[in-house]
Amino acid sequence: MHIGLYFGSFNPVHNGHMVIAGYMAEFAGLDQVWMVVTPHNPLKPLGSLLPDHHRLRLVENAIGDYRRLRVSRIEFDLPKPSYTVVTLAHLQEQYPGHRFSLIMGADSLESLSRWKDYAVILEHHGILVYPRPGHDGGEFRNHPSVRMIDAPLMEISASFIRNAIRDGKDVRYMLPESVMQYIDEMNFYKK
Repeated sequence: MHIGLYFGSFNPVHNGHMVIAGYMAEFAGLDQVWMVVTPHNPLKPLGSLLPDHHRLRLVENAIGDYRRLRVSRIEFDLPKPSYTVVTLAHLQEQYPGHRFSLIMGADSLESLSRWKDYAVILEHHGILVYPRPGHDGGEFRNHPSVRMIDAPLMEISASFIRNAIRDGKDVRYMLPESVMQYIDEMNFYKK
């Protein structure tokens, strides 16, 4: 089985994430896309990051019964900070019959050389890259392990949504309905 791994804090997961995940699942030659909810990145401020289990629940709600998407909490149980190369090795050990490819934006591909053991990732895994405004993928754009995917351009950010909720704005059309309901029930991101 060929699995696309879509990493993110998903704080909160929004329609932009879901469009990319669904597009990759249906049009990029993958059997499934696993949305990997990542723990707090120690290089970023904690800010309004929801606890891991709530972000996991939001992604579960967003996926619903769509069989080609799945949520993964694999990094919750790995040493911190989380390194993608370690996560990939752990997944390959756990699922030896699967082939794993990363899903990332062109902006992330441009910073790949700063990732731990990025050459190992390029040697053993494919990378499926979706467009990001103002980014072309940089030096790795034409690497044999990299495939540029003409996915829809989605310019919705989780920080925009968090700020809008905090300011009392109605963002119902930017989030899956089940995600919006959970955020409302739990009173997340409000002042």
